[in-house]
Amino acid sequence: MTVKRVLVIGGGVTGSVVSIALAQKGVDVTLVEISPQWFGVGHGITVHGNALRAFEQIGLADKIIAGGVPFYDIDVRHADGHTLVKVPTPRTGGPDLPATLGTLRADLQTVLVDEIRALGIDVRLGVTATAFAETDAGVEASLSTGETETFDLVIAADGIRSATREVLGMSERPGPSGMGIWRFVTSRTPDMDGAAVFYHGPWYKAGYAPISATECYAYILTDPVRPDDGRTNAEIVRELAEGYHGPWDHLRESITEDTYMNFQPIEWLLVEGSWHRGRVIAIGDAVHACPPLIAQGAAMCAEDAVLLADYVTRDGELEQLLTEFEGRRLPRVKMVVDASMKMVDWELHPGTPGADPAKLMESSLAKVAEPV
Repeated sequence: MTVKRVLVIGGGVTGSVVSIALAQKGVDVTLVEISPQWFGVGHGITVHGNALRAFEQIGLADKIIAGGVPFYDIDVRHADGHTLVKVPTPRTGGPDLPATLGTLRADLQTVLVDEIRALGIDVRLGVTATAFAETDAGVEASLSTGETETFDLVIAADGIRSATREVLGMSERPGPSGMGIWRFVTSRTPDMDGAAVFYHGPWYKAGYAPISATECYAYILTDPVRPDDGRTNAEIVRELAEGYHGPWDHLRESITEDTYMNFQPIEWLLVEGSWHRGRVIAIGDAVHACPPLIAQGAAMCAEDAVLLADYVTRDGELEQLLTEFEGRRLPRVKMVVDASMKMVDWELHPGTPGADPAKLMESSLAKVAEPV
């Protein structure tokens, strides 16, 4: 069947990219996002080259790169501040794209939203889909507004807490990794022009990456529970950062009560069975979410989105095309999730025989550099 009208649930990276990719191919897209707004400060994000390659396929890589800071290696430091080694980052998107990019999630999202508006996509904020029924005409979707509409295909891109995943009967749920992460956005010094990660400190690790000429985002991997002792976020993070020095002295001193920061327990998810039921399919974090230790979460989501748009606009029986898409994506996302969880395990259990994070990072990035 020819896919002419598609409902996309979720307006994050996955939903936005698949909406754009489909609209660029002439598909009539309706995008529903349960939040009443898309915009906000948001924490920083590291975007690897293979994610930029996906953005390039929808014509937006240059705009996204212009809003961030490209860099080409990782400065591996001791917690006392001195450099242990500088590790080049593979160009997973090919020689014409930066190896990595530091940017704000909000800046990346703004580029996607602007393109969605330019394409005239039907966007409905504060709305989601609650139930689906297969009919001869397509998929009848019940919306939270009380309306019912029919689409050729429904794509659930509603994140790790996906309600659609449960509606579709998938039993998998997000699992704890054993770690939590504090992130914050603050000023940087001119020499903090690339990514750095700090080991051998009081916590699992800490790091930062530039996101503009004057700002960076920083993070500390900690236990998975926020202390409930009356302290503010700023007070907690300043204390967590006391064991890190060098550039971290500036980062720690820059933190005020107005500094944007957040804490999240790190979870993971992998649905290894079919991602679709009839003509409703879940993609992105709704079916695979990985800890950020190799920074491939957004890349896997963007790759899903671009490739799915390609598959469902091909000639052929739709459910067979969905099955072929899943068969092509699952080995790749499983590799990323498994590698990320192995990195977590090694962080939680230092001294594990045979542990080699650098080698695992190198091999994982080499695999995602291969064509999608």
